[in-house]
Amino acid sequence: MKTFKVISLQVVENDELRDFEIVDGLIINKEDGQSTWLVETYLSNEYIEFFQEAQQRKEDLEIQVVISHKANDPAAFMTTIRCIKEMDEHISIMFEGKLKKQRNEYAELLLDDLVQKGYSGEELIREFREKMVSKPRIPATAKPSI
Repeated sequence: MKTFKVISLQVVENDELRDFEIVDGLIINKEDGQSTWLVETYLSNEYIEFFQEAQQRKEDLEIQVVISHKANDPAAFMTTIRCIKEMDEHISIMFEGKLKKQRNEYAELLLDDLVQKGYSGEELIREFREKMVSKPRIPATAKPSI
């Protein structure tokens, strides 16, 4: 097994991203031959209702996590919520799932997003370069129109 630190957590809802401020997090590649990953996040209990409802729906939940360094591209996973533990003013959420095979890399998604927002020419190039450094979050499920 390999473990890594989780830097940020987002949940994909209707092709939009919802950010959750985490206190700490850990992701484990189980290396079980089935490409299974465990993601545990420790966050404020203000989010408990959202995650309890998601767990009760028993549907897959697409999450995106940034692993190890803030500058890394987010990794997308299709998960289920294994358990929710309440601890005073915080909760621990354990997700289990598989890494999504993304057809498009981050640069393609970003470029498509900028074109859809009307950027072109030198302005497009400038925005693209700037955003490749700042790495704004873009849903991994976005459908490129290029």
